[in-house]
Amino acid sequence: MAFMAVLESDLRALSSEARRRYPAVKDGAEHAILKLRSLSSPSEIAHNEDILRIFLMACEVKTVKLSVIGLSCLQKLISHDAVAPSALKEILATLKDHAEMSDESVQLKTLQTILIIFQSRLQPEDEENMAQVLGICLRLLENNRSSDSVRNTAAATFRQAVALIFDRVASAESLPVGKFGSGGYISRTSSVTSDVNRSINLSESLDGFVSGRPSLMRETLSKAGKLGLRLLEDLTALAAGGSAIWLRVTAIQRTFALDILEFILSNYVVVFRTLVLYEQVLRHQICSLLMTSLRTNAETEGEVGEPYFRRLVLRSVAHIIRHYSSSLITETEVFLSMLVKVISLDLPLWHRILVLEILRGFCVEARTMRILFQNFDMHPKNTNVVEGMVKALARVVSSVQFQDTSEENLAAVAGMFSSKAKGVEWSLDNDASNAAVLVASEAHAITLAIEGLLGVVFTVATLTDEAVDVGELESPRGDSDPLAKCTGKTAVLCMSMVDSMWLTILDALSLILTKSQGEAIVLEILKGYQAFTQACGVLHAVEALNSFLASLCKFTINIPSEPEKRSALQSPGSKRSELSVDQRDSVVLTPKNVQALRTLFNIAHRLHNVLDTSWVLVLETLAALDRAIHSPHATTQEVSTAVPKLTRESSGHYSDFDILSSLNSQLFESSALMHISAVKSLLSALCQLSHQCMTGTLSGFGQASNQKIGSISFSVERMISILVNNLHRVEPLWDQVVGHFLELADCSNQHLRNMALDALDQSICAVLGSDQFQDDTPSKSHGASHDMENLHTELRSLECAIISPLRVLYFSTQNVDVRAGSLKILLHVLERHGEKLRYSWQNILEMLRSVADASEKDLVTLGFQSLRVIMNDELSTLPTDCLHVCIDVTGAYSAQKTELNIALTAIGLLWTTTDFIAKGLLYGPAEEKETEIPDVHLIPKQMDGEKREQEALNFVNIVHDEAPLKLIVDCNKLLFSVFSLLQKLGADERPEVRNSAIRTLFQTLGSHGQKLSKSMWEDCLWNYVFPTLNRASHMAANSSKDEWQGKELGTRGGKAVHMLIHHSRNTAQKQWDETLVLVLGGIARILRSFFPFLRSLSNFWSGWESLLLFVKNSILNGSKEVAVAAINCLQSTVISHSPKGNLPMAYLKSVLDVYELVLQNSSNYDGNTASKVKQEILHNLGELYVQAQGMFDDAMYTQLLAVIHMAIEEAKITNHNFEAEFGHVPPTQRTVLEILPLLRPAEHLSSMWFLLLQELLQYLPRSDSPLHSEDDEPEQAGTGDRIHDTSKMTKSEIPNGAGYLSPNKVGGSSLSSGSNTTTMTSMSGYLFAEKLVPALVDIFLQAPAFEKYKFFPVIIQGLGRCMTTRRDSPDSALWRLAVEGFNRILVDEVSKLAINCGPDPARIHVALKADESLEMNILDILGDKILKSQIDAPPGILQRLVSTLDRCASRTCSLPVETVELMPSHCSRFSLTCLQKLFSLSSYENEVSGWNLTRSEVSKISIMILMNRCEYILKKFLIDENDLGERSLPPARLEEILYVLQELARLVIHSDTASILPLHPYLKGGHAEENQGMRPHLLVLFPSFCELVISREGRVRELVQVLLRLITRELALQKISSAS
Repeated sequence: MAFMAVLESDLRALSSEARRRYPAVKDGAEHAILKLRSLSSPSEIAHNEDILRIFLMACEVKTVKLSVIGLSCLQKLISHDAVAPSALKEILATLKDHAEMSDESVQLKTLQTILIIFQSRLQPEDEENMAQVLGICLRLLENNRSSDSVRNTAAATFRQAVALIFDRVASAESLPVGKFGSGGYISRTSSVTSDVNRSINLSESLDGFVSGRPSLMRETLSKAGKLGLRLLEDLTALAAGGSAIWLRVTAIQRTFALDILEFILSNYVVVFRTLVLYEQVLRHQICSLLMTSLRTNAETEGEVGEPYFRRLVLRSVAHIIRHYSSSLITETEVFLSMLVKVISLDLPLWHRILVLEILRGFCVEARTMRILFQNFDMHPKNTNVVEGMVKALARVVSSVQFQDTSEENLAAVAGMFSSKAKGVEWSLDNDASNAAVLVASEAHAITLAIEGLLGVVFTVATLTDEAVDVGELESPRGDSDPLAKCTGKTAVLCMSMVDSMWLTILDALSLILTKSQGEAIVLEILKGYQAFTQACGVLHAVEALNSFLASLCKFTINIPSEPEKRSALQSPGSKRSELSVDQRDSVVLTPKNVQALRTLFNIAHRLHNVLDTSWVLVLETLAALDRAIHSPHATTQEVSTAVPKLTRESSGHYSDFDILSSLNSQLFESSALMHISAVKSLLSALCQLSHQCMTGTLSGFGQASNQKIGSISFSVERMISILVNNLHRVEPLWDQVVGHFLELADCSNQHLRNMALDALDQSICAVLGSDQFQDDTPSKSHGASHDMENLHTELRSLECAIISPLRVLYFSTQNVDVRAGSLKILLHVLERHGEKLRYSWQNILEMLRSVADASEKDLVTLGFQSLRVIMNDELSTLPTDCLHVCIDVTGAYSAQKTELNIALTAIGLLWTTTDFIAKGLLYGPAEEKETEIPDVHLIPKQMDGEKREQEALNFVNIVHDEAPLKLIVDCNKLLFSVFSLLQKLGADERPEVRNSAIRTLFQTLGSHGQKLSKSMWEDCLWNYVFPTLNRASHMAANSSKDEWQGKELGTRGGKAVHMLIHHSRNTAQKQWDETLVLVLGGIARILRSFFPFLRSLSNFWSGWESLLLFVKNSILNGSKEVAVAAINCLQSTVISHSPKGNLPMAYLKSVLDVYELVLQNSSNYDGNTASKVKQEILHNLGELYVQAQGMFDDAMYTQLLAVIHMAIEEAKITNHNFEAEFGHVPPTQRTVLEILPLLRPAEHLSSMWFLLLQELLQYLPRSDSPLHSEDDEPEQAGTGDRIHDTSKMTKSEIPNGAGYLSPNKVGGSSLSSGSNTTTMTSMSGYLFAEKLVPALVDIFLQAPAFEKYKFFPVIIQGLGRCMTTRRDSPDSALWRLAVEGFNRILVDEVSKLAINCGPDPARIHVALKADESLEMNILDILGDKILKSQIDAPPGILQRLVSTLDRCASRTCSLPVETVELMPSHCSRFSLTCLQKLFSLSSYENEVSGWNLTRSEVSKISIMILMNRCEYILKKFLIDENDLGERSLPPARLEEILYVLQELARLVIHSDTASILPLHPYLKGGHAEENQGMRPHLLVLFPSFCELVISREGRVRELVQVLLRLITRELALQKISSAS
């Protein structure tokens, strides 16, 4: 093994070293090597003395090298247990001899060997050996010749030996293994709080042993115990300056001995506490020694006066006080008294600093302080040593204000705290002056005193927390009420400590906090404030708590006092701008202020449940902070006061304000965690603060008053915050909060009143928005339990409590602003949370009802806004018993005269109510079996009575299941209440109100009439609808016609200026006319929607007759608007229901009779109104016939035509030619023209076509006069009778209608004898006829074929008469329109007319002489439509028609050359067009489908006429060209010849057509088949072509050349030449 190898190596080294001078040693080493090789383990070496002997032999030589080798090998043998215990004495003797050698290395080896012996199993157990070993160490320690290293090693070896000895003592006495205590002074950490916590941790193990130690101490000792006791006694004697008997040492340094004692006292506490003999040594010897040392005066010289010795003495005393005070009561009391006394003695500063360090150590140890206070201060027979100690420390702290260098000292103290906070040891510079050293020393003393006081503070806080943990005290954050009295042991201890020390501590800490500016020291002291204040709060030490809070609050807000402001104003160096800033409420927050505020927030958070009356102090400070935060002149110290607020907000320093503001808010938000009693206390404090400031506000002015208002604002905001954060338990807090708001609202200060109203608004909305008020709060389960009933009761009381302040606020004050504020709050509540209200609607509606009677416009407006929210959004949640109240309130707002717009809008809300009722949200009683709840059709369906009743009952049961808490109300009663209100409002003197009410009434009936029963409808008609009509009619007839003056806008030139009113609304009668129009419109809507249902009501016909009578009277006697409305009332009913078959014939006939009667009586009145009414009636007649034509018979249709005829004739009689003068048809006739297309007889009225057309033809000019006479009609028999008689005639009795186209004159005279009148009359008749002709043609073209056949000759004659008016009025459009109509008739019907009914060609020939454009039109119709269609016309007629075209084509060629040049261009174009028509009729272009017998006949006629015409044109061209000589032909003639040649080249004719050409039979038959479809017509004109070849016109020769080639091809000459 390695150990054996090392020993062998050491033996070889030893042999080598002793080889020359010490052969015996060499031989022994070699012999030992041999022996060693035979051994295998350290135990075998221990039994063999040869190995040990050779090393001892080497040491006996006493040479340095051999001794070092020998001692080293001994150490190895001892450490490996290779030495037998019996050899210890011999080894010790060797060590003693070597200790006396002067060589340092040997001495050090000796000390090492001793230490190894103590650490091995060779540790001496008998007194002799132990004394010898320890004596060696002490002699080396005290030897003057020993070097420093030897002495230091000896001291360390002795200390280690003592530790090993006492470890063995503890082991032998079965005491806990380990060292207790710190082994020295507890080192300072970065804060006093950490020191307190660390001291607690270090004492836990010892406390655990002490708590479980035996009740009796042991007096007997083991052998090891006795050794330790002998050693302790000798050390005590040596420390006292005596000699050690057992250790055989006369004297050593007392400092060393005292250090060893201090080591033993601090590390082996359990030995002294358990073993009586040890405890006696401690009590009698060690304490005596320490007392003697403490009593030494300042003049003591030598070792006892050294600071190190003093430090050791004080540390030893500290250990005794710390660890043994419970058993050494008297000694501890003496020690503490002496220590406290030393502080006040005139001793060196370093000495006092040492004492302060000790006292500081006690203060930061909670266990020590607890034991000391229990044993002394709480013991009536003992001295209050802890109190004395605290006062002594406070005196040291207070001395700073009396020192000459107080500022330097405080700066140094702050520096020390700062260094400690950073974890850096504070030290002076090496070259510091004596004055700086003195300042540092004094600062050190003050620092220790401050830390000691803080240690006491944190100790009290720690013990208080312990009492809370064990349950002796209630936690300040607990939910239960605080305990009435402290009864626990720890709690009583803490309370006694606070009572005895709080004032002393407060004075000292407040002094330092006042004078210090360093961040670290301020933070440390504020931590102390916080800890002690929290402890006082937990202990309910009210006086101490309030004192500390008041002191802390002084350091929070730095508001310059008045003297400071005055001094600033008086300072000569200040600028004017700075003065203006300082004069305001400027607040500067230093870092100390900020930290103090944070501390205050921490305290408030921790103690919120126990502050109680102390809240006032906190709140006053927080109010000042709130003002500072919102002040534009507040700033932190780092930012200049003059910096604007905007700049500060963007800077980083302004974050302090943000943080503080957040903390301020969080404090009150945390009230949700507070006990309810604590919340009440907080609210009481806020109310108290507000009351105090209210008094100051009423009596003060200026800046002070603003500060008071700021405090009140703070209180109000925080009360709201508390309320918002305690919504889950708001009921016990509500009255207290709202009561204060109501008091503020009753204040004379406007700002405070507004603040109170805003707060009340926020509070009510916040509570209603909480979880307690949900939409589904009322239970929907059947059979509510007792708990549910309690819940409803609680909610009812809470809701009423929340809403009642608004009612109280409104009725308890006469201030309009306050009343308006209460209404605004109500509006906000309804807008945001109205759907959550259940139980307070009666109070709300009562309040709103009273507002409607107010004279102030603003109040009425606000009240109505709330009502509008209820009506629009909350009807579904409104209790059923409140609906009628709500309707009455709405009616009150509709009737109020303060604000017109509100009245109008309120009427609209009544409509909203009816919508709600009718939608089925409320259900009527099931007994009303006729009410059709599920039926929404206009026509009620019949249903079996039992089935209907069963469905109604089932429906109501469903409603009950869905809403058991909602009572079923009578919806009929609600609807009638709304109708009654609207009817009353319909008679209001204000037009806008009554018109709106009437609109709403009828719109409601129109929208929801399908849900009303028959009985309800009868009530509505006879009690609301017709009475409203009668009243409006009566008022319209009897109202004043005096013109109104508009609202006065001002004055100009001394005269009043009024607003202009439109002439249609400037009298009361006109306004009532407008109302009457609305009533008629409403009735029309009802009839239009529900006529079939209403017709089933009893006595409805009588109502209809009264309506007809009213309509007739309104048309004849009322204004234009009323007349038109009355007409539309009837018209809309008929139009809506006649197409559906819902209108009986009697109703239709009654309407037609009314129209006829009105038009018959229209001659009794004249003017624009009458004209408008006639036009309206005529339009309605046309629409009536269109919609109800299926219901018309011959008699009714004849009556309709009679009414139309009456209107036309009436227009002729009453026309004053005003429109005719400007070329316009009179309005009535124009209306007749508009409706004529609508009057086409239906299929079942086909016999009326002739009558209709005959009626229209009589308004066209007749053949016996230029214009149909207008003055003969009044003398005729009645028009209706004439038409009726005519309708009774058979068809055979009507000779082509001639007798009725020109009625006979029955006397009479002309309207005027003047020519001008005749001209105007003629013009007027022409105008009507012009408009009538297109309509007549349209109607004729739409007539059935049979009716057309019967009437065709008559209409052609009528149009012909119109065409002949060209002679009298060439500029008139009548003849042109007649020609166009004639063309349309020809185009549409000519192919279908019978032969004997064909038109006369002479008539066409006459017509073709008309206007050129019409000629072209008729030419197209004749050539393209008539002659190319398959008509059954005789050849003679066809010949005449084609000849007509030929004569038209001959215009250009038949005229002389000179005349042709003067002819208009359009005439030549017409001639060419005629030629083109002839070519077109003669040509054949594969018209397989269109070629027929008539077409072939026309082609044959046309080709012959065309050939003659072409031959004439060609010959005429040659003659004229020769006659003109060198002159050229006119362009028209040249264009004609070129056109003819070109068309001849293109023309292709049919074989049937070619058969009639005058050609040789060979040309007709020889090549007929081959030349099928070719051009044989060219052969006819071949001679003419041959003559044209000599023409001077080149283009003519070219075209002739083309034609000759075509003739060659036609004769097939090309084939012959190619064949040859």
